[in-house]
Amino acid sequence: MNRYLIAVAGVVLTLAATVAVVAYQHATGGGTVAAADSSVPGSGSSSIVVDWNKELVKIVNTPGAQPATIHPTRSFAILHVAIYNAVASTTRRNTPYLFSLDAPAGARLDAAAAEAGHDVLVSLYPSWKAPLDQQLAGELASIPSGKPKTQGVAVGALSATLTLALRANDGSNVPPPAIPAGTQPGQYRPAPPTFTPPVFTQWANVTPFVLQSADQFRPAAPRAVTSSAYQRAIDEVKSLGEKTSTTRTADQTQIAKFWPGPIWVSWNEIAESSALAHHTDLARTAQLFALLNLSFADTTIAFYDAKYTYLVWRPITAIREGGSGTPAEAANPTWTPLLGTAPDPSYPGAHSAISAAGAAVLASFFGDADNLSVNSDTLPGVVRTFDSYSAAANEAGLSRIYGGVHTRIDHVAGAQLGRDVAAFVLNESHSSGFGFIGT
Repeated sequence: MNRYLIAVAGVVLTLAATVAVVAYQHATGGGTVAAADSSVPGSGSSSIVVDWNKELVKIVNTPGAQPATIHPTRSFAILHVAIYNAVASTTRRNTPYLFSLDAPAGARLDAAAAEAGHDVLVSLYPSWKAPLDQQLAGELASIPSGKPKTQGVAVGALSATLTLALRANDGSNVPPPAIPAGTQPGQYRPAPPTFTPPVFTQWANVTPFVLQSADQFRPAAPRAVTSSAYQRAIDEVKSLGEKTSTTRTADQTQIAKFWPGPIWVSWNEIAESSALAHHTDLARTAQLFALLNLSFADTTIAFYDAKYTYLVWRPITAIREGGSGTPAEAANPTWTPLLGTAPDPSYPGAHSAISAAGAAVLASFFGDADNLSVNSDTLPGVVRTFDSYSAAANEAGLSRIYGGVHTRIDHVAGAQLGRDVAAFVLNESHSSGFGFIGT
């Protein structure tokens, strides 16, 4: 194992290459929340992690702020790996992800987390430097001046630098290749009415954060469009997902309109609420968001691998064009879905995959049974409540059927993919020595 001695701001830090992932606590039942470690300065509040997460949510929700060919889940993962490694290196309660910083005893944990979050986001979004600087200044102003604060800032800065370096050549900047439009029944082509070309066509070739390969949990090939199973799935969307449907209930309509925003943002916001509700300390919250967003980043790589492997057409194309050779699949050229169709292949469903991954990670911390009140970025003022993370995930996946943009086949395959990726991330973090070792 190679070691590198790095001096930053007068603090000697050790970088040790490792092969493990990130720490987590294997929670059972309702989950046990770790108390703050009073021996570690600045360990009590989870607000720093949540606040930097909120700042990234604000950025990616701003039109034009996110590079069009870089998926936002990559940014969330980089942000929270940097924060987590700064925290883990400072507390020594957990094994860090991929590199370890031998931080000085007494370094302020909160200063390390704040600096790491700031430096990552300034690097990824330089035009946001002024508000990011302002947020950091406010957080550091509340921390007593002195050597522990200075040391914490140095740890956070180095963690950000090294995390960004790890992902510098991960394939995310490769120009997206063109995907020829299919011509046969079942083959993907850009969907009406805008016929937008497919997006993130390069994303299956991005280096995973934790997975061994993008196709590690690739779903089995979907049922043929001539099969009775596919016909039933299309008939369900044709009925429930039509814009003027008379079979979709009022609640199903609300569900469809509640969840269509960026689903990784929705689950990060759910995690923010859960961390605050459970009063998790800074180290535990950093763990949670690192595991959550590593799972999201790799789930995204995995579902794009499957989407561009199978190249399945969207329901609107199937319904408008028909083409299976049966009366049930006769063309209906005026059919219109309730929601707009995303510019990528249908199988598997991204909402279902991300939601299942998010529910699995949150359940590993707090237990699946938890009272959730979820807000919507697309239906302001509407709150939906759930008694478990899995129930929220299932609804988010089904919402895409009610919106007319996915089939149940897409939903089932996506949910399984998300569960598989999250289980692998959690298992790797546990089996590689990343168990939660604090109180």
